[in-house]
Amino acid sequence: MFRKIPLALVGLIIGSILTAVGFVAYAKGNSTLNLAGFFYGIPLLLGGLALKAAELKPVPFSKETPKEVLSLREAQATDTQNQLRKDVTRYRYGQEAHLDEALERIGLSPTDEERPILTTLKEIEIDGKYTLVLQFQTPLISREIWEEKLDKITKFFGPGITAKILSFDDNVIDLALIALSESSTVEVA
Repeated sequence: MFRKIPLALVGLIIGSILTAVGFVAYAKGNSTLNLAGFFYGIPLLLGGLALKAAELKPVPFSKETPKEVLSLREAQATDTQNQLRKDVTRYRYGQEAHLDEALERIGLSPTDEERPILTTLKEIEIDGKYTLVLQFQTPLISREIWEEKLDKITKFFGPGITAKILSFDDNVIDLALIALSESSTVEVA
């Protein structure tokens, strides 16, 4: 529940209330409340405004996850898939875009203008395997470049997953991160 409440909003509300209390106390001559209101309220209010300016909103799910897929998630999802899902579905501060560093390391973000933008995600099942699908707006990076980077994406988000392009239409790509089941992983003796 608390992951869905933006920290900037908390700072703005508490800072506004304390600042208002400080002004009212100043008008009534109550110096103790006046000082508390100004010394705590104004910095909290300014901090909330700064956080609001640096806020990156959570990425929404494009469709609700079915119960069968939730069961697959519990049984098969890798730590990376779980962490990725949790990171992009919460408020972030000080980042320009979701997964900006990952895309840069993979080689899919040569410049800020060319960087694909994560717009939605969904959880599905492909061949009995848990799959996290990331949908990107990618007007300046072609399908061919994404296909060239699939091995690098798999290595970056692995182990235990494989990356696959599900669709590429109108500069929108659906990138699937498919969990490998225990039976399909290769054991080293």
